[in-house]
Amino acid sequence: MHNFLDFEKPIAELEGRIEELRHKQSGDGIDVTEEVAKLQGRADKLLRQTYAKLTPWQKTQVARHPDRPGALDHIGRLITDFTPMAGDPGTADDPALVGGLGRFRGYSVVVIGTEKGTGSETRIRRNFGMPGPEGYRKARRLMALADRFALPVITLVDTPGARPGEEAEVHGQSAAIARCIEACLDLRVPLISVIIGEGGSGGAVALAVGNTVMMMEHAIYTVASPERCAQALWRDPDQTRTAAEALKLTAQSLLDLGAIDQIIAEPMGGAHRDPGQAVAAVGAAVEQALRNLMAIDGGRLKALRREKFLEMGRQGLE
Repeated sequence: MHNFLDFEKPIAELEGRIEELRHKQSGDGIDVTEEVAKLQGRADKLLRQTYAKLTPWQKTQVARHPDRPGALDHIGRLITDFTPMAGDPGTADDPALVGGLGRFRGYSVVVIGTEKGTGSETRIRRNFGMPGPEGYRKARRLMALADRFALPVITLVDTPGARPGEEAEVHGQSAAIARCIEACLDLRVPLISVIIGEGGSGGAVALAVGNTVMMMEHAIYTVASPERCAQALWRDPDQTRTAAEALKLTAQSLLDLGAIDQIIAEPMGGAHRDPGQAVAAVGAAVEQALRNLMAIDGGRLKALRREKFLEMGRQGLE
């Protein structure tokens, strides 16, 4: 059974009834095939209708679903001969940020991703996907390696934001993020960034200054979480849904604004319902983008990337 979100309660009830009937059929030998088919048709229709009109807050819930495939799921399914690299030049390793070298459909690549973990233990160990300065310095090191050996970079972003707190700031969090953005802008190799779940604040931007920036259909990308926005603007947690609307955090809104380049379709009901299909869709989109970018000279790639993000700033001033 799936982990259902609160707005999926009617779907959960139908699918629960279907499971009960199937259990009865297997246990008592009663033929309930026709009734199961009817209920399944109703459940599928309701699922399509529900996901066709998700609000920004509902999309936020889908983007945070505990069963949604994360960076390591994508790496495991898409990257062969993956060799992880750990540590930054100054201090320690950061489990919230994973990265290394591998093969992607015939290309040698560097892959960098934020990983939330699965289950309580790994989520705590990986700090719920919120990298500290050590993580961003690791990302910079991997980007420098990619540039030196002319390897394309693929980033997989799923983070509520950079690790908050006094310790992170003392260790240079802000500077680490800024230098990671600088490293993205300076690359002379293709950089493809995919927002696979949450893209939160500067912690996400640090890994998403790409030649091509994609978002999964139900992912979010925002300057601040709806909860923090509601607290900052209204000091009222009941305004969270209003904040989600105002933030324009959905893939559809960000494509209209020109902040991303492409939306990757998800399986009906979200990536968590069929992780294999969802990851395959990401792989196909990344492969196409990579083929296009590999034909462009390194200096031109760097210039196009810089101009792309400078133009966003100019548009904001108009």
